[in-house]
Amino acid sequence: MNPRNIFIANTLVSLITAGGGLLAYDRLVIRPARTIGVVDLAEVYRAKEDEFTRRLTAAHSEEERQATLQMARTFSQRLPVALENLPAECGCLVVLKASVAGPTPYTVDLTARLRQKVETP
Repeated sequence: MNPRNIFIANTLVSLITAGGGLLAYDRLVIRPARTIGVVDLAEVYRAKEDEFTRRLTAAHSEEERQATLQMARTFSQRLPVALENLPAECGCLVVLKASVAGPTPYTVDLTARLRQKVETP
């Protein structure tokens, strides 16, 4: 085989290998690291607060009131745990929505997921 052809073949294999490595690095390391998860904590909290208030005012018995207060306690215990677990689930940094000036292509809204995690079964 001609030395020039061997050189061209080696160069092409090297370029394809380097390009594939850079593409994999971009997709598996760089892009996930740029992802930012945002949660509207105030919205989740206000919605639960409204629900608790409605249930307490509509309660006709002491058992209903106690059940509502237990639901509030459960929510207050689940919220910090859910917030702690969100970054591991999405593999991203999670910040409050109010602290982000504007959406970017790398911003993911995790408010609905947070809401699901704190709902009582």
